[in-house]
Amino acid sequence: MTTVDPITLEIVHNGLRSITDEAFIALMKSAYSTNIKERRDHSVTICDLAGRLIAQAENSLPIHLASMLGLMEKVLEKVPLADMREGDIFVANDPHVAGGTHLPDVNMAMPVFVGGRLLAFVCNIAHHADIGGMVPGSMAGGTEIYQEGLRIPVIRLFRAGVLQDDILDLLLLNVRVPMERRGDYFAQVAACRLGERRLVELAETWSPATLDAVFDEVVARTERRMRDAIGRIAPGIYTFADVMDDDGFGAHDIPIRCRIEIDGGRFHIDFTGSGAQVAGNINLKLSGTVAAVAYALKALLDPDVPNNHGVLQAIEVAVPEGTILNARFPAAVAARANTCQRVIDVVLGALAPALPDRAVGAANGANTTAVFSGTNPATGADYLYLETLGGGFGGRATKDGKDGVQVHITNTSNLPVEAIEMEYPLLVESYGLVEDSGGAGQHRGGLGLRRVVRPLGHTAVFSGQGERFAHRPWGIFGGEPGACGRFLLRKADGTTSPLPPKPSSMPVTSDQALVVETPGAGGYGEPSRRLASDVEGDRRQGKFSAAYLEQNYRR
Repeated sequence: MTTVDPITLEIVHNGLRSITDEAFIALMKSAYSTNIKERRDHSVTICDLAGRLIAQAENSLPIHLASMLGLMEKVLEKVPLADMREGDIFVANDPHVAGGTHLPDVNMAMPVFVGGRLLAFVCNIAHHADIGGMVPGSMAGGTEIYQEGLRIPVIRLFRAGVLQDDILDLLLLNVRVPMERRGDYFAQVAACRLGERRLVELAETWSPATLDAVFDEVVARTERRMRDAIGRIAPGIYTFADVMDDDGFGAHDIPIRCRIEIDGGRFHIDFTGSGAQVAGNINLKLSGTVAAVAYALKALLDPDVPNNHGVLQAIEVAVPEGTILNARFPAAVAARANTCQRVIDVVLGALAPALPDRAVGAANGANTTAVFSGTNPATGADYLYLETLGGGFGGRATKDGKDGVQVHITNTSNLPVEAIEMEYPLLVESYGLVEDSGGAGQHRGGLGLRRVVRPLGHTAVFSGQGERFAHRPWGIFGGEPGACGRFLLRKADGTTSPLPPKPSSMPVTSDQALVVETPGAGGYGEPSRRLASDVEGDRRQGKFSAAYLEQNYRR
């Protein structure tokens, strides 16, 4: 067996990460949809021949870890390594049969050969703004996977470098705005091929045998580092519980419970007692739950540890089948990111007493989704605008929470107003922070976002997904909870009416506007301990009303 010295290991590992970063940027710059080219809702990885994730692009989404690993597992189950050919590209998205977490996330995997020898896989995933189904944007409505869009098992989109036109025709026939989808598919293909070229170049400097040894050591070193970090937590049992607001089909206050056992370097988490899977689309497959736990633990213990398979090998996750966190076929899963956020909340809540210097108040705990679709009156072409908006981040031991940001497992950007108005027949009438939405504390929680969107010259169809619209993001160590989010319809006369947290296919006319307000976040520590200078800063910045400051920070 080839051994590798620490210096070589570091050089090669950074080379692998550089490849994923470059391919990530190439996918972003080649994509057609604003959801990828502006919001960066995509990820790139390198996996070894065992399907282990070895390197992931720095700006990749933690939730995509689950989809990547699930894809590789299914690829290796279906296709023997001996049957793979140079130039093959596999595509898949189905969470029930192909290892994904929801249908809009389309996975690609390309085997990389060096001198005729299969070395590794370059993989990527991109959230397509539509994958078909009953609702434009493929993120709302539905009580089973069949209603959520086109289900893609593991298939070859390219076979030995040749595009399978009939497969592409099938993919594009089942989606809205097919030319945009086609552009995004080929952006993924381009990223695969760039990653392949760079990996072959790396193998010209470092032999395949050396690269294999690096793959093994990178994973082993990460696992050791995570176990060492776990070992610094006081041994014991830690528990926490929270709830999902609703599933959109009558189920409310769905419990998410965890019990964590720490014993030296062993981390075992059990979600027994969490709610049964629901009719609505907030269910999770097991891989999504595992990815959420892995993210939460990494963020708490060692944020700089490389994101690879070693993180997963350091944790044990038990989830009863048939629950909202390990749903059975044909469960609807489109809005699974909201549930991932709640999994992270309960892990952070459970470990807060053990790690008070690293704990945070609950963040906005959601992946607030807004989708507008219709026909552009100026061009006659159909359009589809999808965005998930950030909210507040929780107060921390040493500083306030951030305002209006994507949090935890959804590492994307908020879409710029200019991009919306340039590409869609929509007017953003206002965009800013929601006053008073951050929870008070020694260090306050972050504020949510408000965006008001009006269709121009046509009636648009709106659908959305909201969480933390009924249950406020909690504070810790005496911090106050943040504010809930909400959807509002502003009518022609200027009055507003509330919408349900998960509206589906609702018309919005050109004399109306849709108001999206995302949740804030919980504070950290007793408000009475907040410095007078910080309270005065809040007053000057205008993020909080005088009544809020008087109520929470009486001196």
